[in-house]
Amino acid sequence: MAAEGREKAAAKSRGTVRSRAQDEDRNTGREDGCPKLASLSRNNTHRLIPTRYADDAEGVLARLGLPQSQFDNLLQLDGATNDRVGGEANLLPGISVHELVFGVPYYHIINAAFTYARPGGTRFSSSYRGAWYAAFASKTAQAEVAYHYAQGLREIDWREEEVVSYRDYLADFHSEFHDLRKNDLRSARGFEDCLDPDSYRASQRLAADLLGKGSAGIVYPSVRHQGGTCIACFRPALVGNVRQGEKIIFTFLDAYHPPKVRVSPTEM
Repeated sequence: MAAEGREKAAAKSRGTVRSRAQDEDRNTGREDGCPKLASLSRNNTHRLIPTRYADDAEGVLARLGLPQSQFDNLLQLDGATNDRVGGEANLLPGISVHELVFGVPYYHIINAAFTYARPGGTRFSSSYRGAWYAAFASKTAQAEVAYHYAQGLREIDWREEEVVSYRDYLADFHSEFHDLRKNDLRSARGFEDCLDPDSYRASQRLAADLLGKGSAGIVYPSVRHQGGTCIACFRPALVGNVRQGEKIIFTFLDAYHPPKVRVSPTEM
């Protein structure tokens, strides 16, 4: 009888431990293998886009003052090689035209983020579908851009001065996002490899899983700017109130020195 009582007590204890673990998983979002969800209401996030891409093709070509026939031919040529235009014509495998946005300010800027997928992908996006990456602070966006641009320069051993300008696009987000920030000791446990500074393998696997489950995107600590916060939004319709901000100019002495950064006010 004593042995039977001990077995019942042990079973009850195991059940209590399992129950507590399940409650913890529900609170931290790990029950379904996903990070926890957090309600986000954030205005004025920062996404830096090279100024050479900031205007749509029609606006750029119109400044050339070409005859209408030549203008139409060039516009068609641009459309044939432009992934954004292809996406808006429902010709891309990674994203449907029904997910893209139209009729809102800078819709072409929003759509381009999702239709121009980088070969090999980026931290939370694949080579078939992009995402809207942004930072909560301008300094964080600058650090992210400077790191990746310098990385490209180092790949070709660039040893001359390089000047490149970006336009800051502000956007607002009001939705639930999966959260990799360490707001408590448990919140991001198990997903540390998604913030590996040298590999996107784990982060792309997580992003593909979350995308398939209908996630809006991921909020995460910046890997390139200590204390900074970034967002990768998976859904074009959630990128709200996009508008132009400041012009930011990076001057790289070469590939191996941090750039000087100059900020110009918004042009009216």
